[in-house]
Amino acid sequence: MKRILLASPRGYCAGVERAIQTVERMLDRHGPPVYVRRQIVHNAHVVAELERRGAVFVEDETQVPIGSVVVLSAHGVAPDVHANARRRDLEVIDATCPLVTKVHTEARRFAGRGVTILLIGHAGHDEVIGTTGQAPDDTVLVQTVADAETVTVPDPARVAYLSQTTLSVDDTAEIVAVLRRRFPAIAGPPSEDICYATQNRQQAVKELAARSDVVLVIGSANSSNSNRLVEVAHAAGVAAHLIEDESGIDPGWIDGAETIGLTAGASAPERLVARVVARLRTMGAEDVSEVRTAEEHVTFGLPLAARGAAAATV
Repeated sequence: MKRILLASPRGYCAGVERAIQTVERMLDRHGPPVYVRRQIVHNAHVVAELERRGAVFVEDETQVPIGSVVVLSAHGVAPDVHANARRRDLEVIDATCPLVTKVHTEARRFAGRGVTILLIGHAGHDEVIGTTGQAPDDTVLVQTVADAETVTVPDPARVAYLSQTTLSVDDTAEIVAVLRRRFPAIAGPPSEDICYATQNRQQAVKELAARSDVVLVIGSANSSNSNRLVEVAHAAGVAAHLIEDESGIDPGWIDGAETIGLTAGASAPERLVARVVARLRTMGAEDVSEVRTAEEHVTFGLPLAARGAAAATV
């Protein structure tokens, strides 16, 4: 008999729920099209569903028609995006996750004090681009332990570190340890930048990995937090695979596996979990149980304009 262990917490975090609801509310208020700069969250299913409702996703705010509504994604943007939007007379609805906004605030505060910021993150990720844009002349990207060992700063007595919110907790701790050794005066954020949901989901995967023969992670290939879950499972010594949905399951992965661990990245909707469970049942899984490692009760209020949209639809 095969059994499925479901990680809990899994799937949507508060920032993702807020961002998706923001687009939905603006569609309710304005009707289509509502323009969205970049993917509102990094999940192909979510993006496709919003497109069916009338959301139009663009790569750049300069592609949005003058005077239109544009929603900014959960990952945050650089200040020049807001400047471009003002020049185009756009109605900007900022769905940036409040925990990303916290990092932006920290970056501006450090830069305002003449401190060099070592930003731990992945080059090219939307969140890193937005955070770097808060203080581009004062920010240096550190992606790996090797980077941390070689990075240089103008004044080792005036340096701080920040991090992308969706990184591996363990990998980031290694990088921070190197930075602290090399720069004893380095300052850090007042509280951890890696968000609560990222930490909780990684801890849940560690528990799954200890009890599973294989771990499946539901998430899109461009989802940082989903990829980190796969890496955490691998680091715990178990085979792990990222799947977009049930169609991505290779039967060979679960051949001979008695226990299948299943989780979902923070931008993957619960309906995909149900679909994957249903598919695994057709492949011999009989028992489904949940492994709970944390409780989550975090919620974020919608942007003011989206709250108004909610009132208008009552």
